[in-house]
Amino acid sequence: MIVNRSILITGATGKVGSTLTAHFLAQADKVIAVSRSQEALDALASKQQRAGRLYTIAADLMASDACQTITDALSTMELTPDGLVNNARSISFLGIESSGQVRRENFMNEFQLDVIAPYELTMALARMQGSRLTSVVNIGSQYGIVAPNLKLYEDPARQSPIHYGVAKAALAHLTKELAVRLAEQHIRVNCVAFGGVEGRVNPAFKARYAELCPSGRMLREDELPGPVDLLLSEAASAITGHVMMADGGWSLW
Repeated sequence: MIVNRSILITGATGKVGSTLTAHFLAQADKVIAVSRSQEALDALASKQQRAGRLYTIAADLMASDACQTITDALSTMELTPDGLVNNARSISFLGIESSGQVRRENFMNEFQLDVIAPYELTMALARMQGSRLTSVVNIGSQYGIVAPNLKLYEDPARQSPIHYGVAKAALAHLTKELAVRLAEQHIRVNCVAFGGVEGRVNPAFKARYAELCPSGRMLREDELPGPVDLLLSEAASAITGHVMMADGGWSLW
């Protein structure tokens, strides 16, 4: 394991992002946490209390100047990340109409945050003066690889909205495109497609999920950092353009 990495994580104050942030700080890495909410970033910093190794940048990735805001802040703090984790999410974009159809605005917003924003930020860090970027990990989903099993849900249209999986599928392909296009700069680009994670579902949902998954359970939060850490590390120096399934075997059936 390489220590003293400098890793930028978008969506760092959410469920997955805060788990990754805590993990990398515990590994003695520097973490640059990006979130649209300064209040949430302050709460994250207060909780972690890792003096000197946690840096925060408030930026809305939906804004046209988001990448400039981030790179300007990095320059001011004299930070040059060698790792990037594209993890930003907005649950508000997953809403649907009473008819069960997705509004065009929500479809486009989900695509912009899941695909365009990771593309733009990856390119901005790769082209930043003095760039040290060597590894990018996009946070995907099993639903970017396989369609959902609607039997899992009581209200499939709302609980598993169609535009989520479509955007994650595009993110998986973006991973492959960027891996090819950034190879000459010795930047590896990979994706982790996670399965369902415990914590926001009721016991009945967990039981249905267990019956449909080979591992017989949902993922635990402490299982999230491992695949990301591996792909960011030199131990994965031969891996690029890969979509790693971390889904307990869900996508096998």
